[in-house]
Amino acid sequence: MTPGNSIIQSITLEQALATIPSGLYVVDKKRTIVYWNPAAERITGFSAKEIVGQHCSFLQGIPCGDGCGLYNVEIPKPIIGARCTIVTKSGEKVHLLKNMEYLRDTAGEIIGGIESFTDVTRQHTLEESLHEQTVLLEVRVKERTAELKQSEERFRSVLDNMDDLAYIATEEYVLTFMNRSMLEIFGNRVGDSCYKVLHDEPTTCSWCPMDKVFKHRTVRDERQLGNQARIYEIVHSPLPNENGIRQKLAVCRDITERKKAELDLREANRELDAFAHSISHDLRGILAPVVTYMDFLRLTYSEVFDEQILHILGEVEQQGERAIALLDDLLELAQVGHVKPGDHPTNVNMIVTVIMNELSLENSSYPEVKSEELPQSWLPKALVYQLFTNLLRNACHYAPEGRAPIEVGYWDEDNRVTYFVRDYGPGVPFQERETIFDIFYRGKTSQGKPGNGVGLAIVRKIALRCQGEAWVEQTPGGGATFCVSLPKASVFGKPAEDEP
Repeated sequence: MTPGNSIIQSITLEQALATIPSGLYVVDKKRTIVYWNPAAERITGFSAKEIVGQHCSFLQGIPCGDGCGLYNVEIPKPIIGARCTIVTKSGEKVHLLKNMEYLRDTAGEIIGGIESFTDVTRQHTLEESLHEQTVLLEVRVKERTAELKQSEERFRSVLDNMDDLAYIATEEYVLTFMNRSMLEIFGNRVGDSCYKVLHDEPTTCSWCPMDKVFKHRTVRDERQLGNQARIYEIVHSPLPNENGIRQKLAVCRDITERKKAELDLREANRELDAFAHSISHDLRGILAPVVTYMDFLRLTYSEVFDEQILHILGEVEQQGERAIALLDDLLELAQVGHVKPGDHPTNVNMIVTVIMNELSLENSSYPEVKSEELPQSWLPKALVYQLFTNLLRNACHYAPEGRAPIEVGYWDEDNRVTYFVRDYGPGVPFQERETIFDIFYRGKTSQGKPGNGVGLAIVRKIALRCQGEAWVEQTPGGGATFCVSLPKASVFGKPAEDEP
């Protein structure tokens, strides 16, 4: 006999039943409890002394009594995983998971039954809580689904009542919605391909913005739709996923009249520029000989004319020169038309250096100018020269001697570069920062300063014609910083770019 077998044989049934972690009891055929193990005492609070000899219904189990599974002949044995609820000695309800089986003698006759059970009260509580949460979640999902459906109905109702055309298409280019205005023009084509219905294309349009839209961007472009001789501004926007299907919304506004008005305005501006150029050129042709004659009379007859006449001649000559300078500025302003890129990138640094040398020769008392390394520009040299000549000359006129030098620099953005000229003069009052770029406008700080109010107007016109902008900021510590923001590349002749 091995030592292991000796140990097994020495263990009594009582010892084995006393050490198992599950509650266990034995009943006879009359359902009287004849054994109650220590685990059963721990779970129920009743000792074996209190329980043994009692009818098993003493535990007030639910279900119990007539529904007892142990002696119910209709329920096959063993019973595994039955559930019931009992009341412990302290009056607390405990949920049990139990197994039941008959006990038979050596002849196979039923002499009683055995039942083991474990306390699953905590598990039961968690299951009930989970069930409640599941029910609440199902209710909330139904409510939210109803809300979304109602919201979608309102959304589509709004689209239907718009005068603008609107449609929704999937990432597979299938139309899923067309509003009333769309239906009136194209008929009900829901289910067809958007490129076929809207652009009469056999396959996906080469300019299709779908990829950009699904990168959560709003895309704008201008297109004709169908066979209409109308131009629409189309705004493409992503819609939230619906059942995993990505869709985009497109709203199309008829801008045909606006485009016509823009063309008319552009033509009128061209005519106005041509008229201004012609008038300025003709008046300059008249004034130039007058100035020349005044200078000739003053120099030739200086010994004949008295001081008063010489003063008058000098004043006429000076005013004539001012008028010619004004006409030259007006000619420059009129010549700033639609800007085309130069044949080669323009070296802005070289042009700024040339202008700085010209200004120092013009007036040695002008402040020092310091320029950082500037990026090249696609603007032609003539316009870059005009831009920086007016900005630097303006800064030299207003920056006092002995103060910090004038600074020329830039900052870089995604698709734009902004050049700036910064001075430390009197600055520009906040209320004048818009009007300072108006033609002939002279601010409060311009008293006694040279200029005719055209230079900054030229700067703004160049910026606008390049689809840029010009503005002035306060220099930290006092002064004015004039900024000109320009696209890094020419955008003329290209379709409207989308916005992020």
